[in-house]
Amino acid sequence: QVQLVESGGGLVQTGGSLRLSCAASGSSFTISTRTMAWYRQAPGKERELVAYISSGGSTLHADSVKGRFTISKDNAKNTLYLQMNSLKVEDTAMYYCAAPASAYWGQGTQVTVSS
Repeated sequence: QVQLVESGGGLVQTGGSLRLSCAASGSSFTISTRTMAWYRQAPGKERELVAYISSGGSTLHADSVKGRFTISKDNAKNTLYLQMNSLKVEDTAMYYCAAPASAYWGQGTQVTVSS
């Protein structure tokens, strides 16, 4: 059974930083061979793509986070990361790790940015 377990969320002030992690495990699931992504969903809003990273390491970041967030991965640790800097109140959301092509999702980690 594949598991994606996020961690690293929390409460931070505007301008602060957080680093989210997503540990993958189970059924020979390796992030090195998959496109992995971070999504987020704020209350009353649709889920949106934050960033993705291909198996080869190419990345794409949403315009709303470009220059502030960085997606990365450690294939040896089978772990996906999202470094979030210069956080804004509008970044407040539940953040989800996913292997979208395989429809695997984590349970989410809450990020709350206070003014």
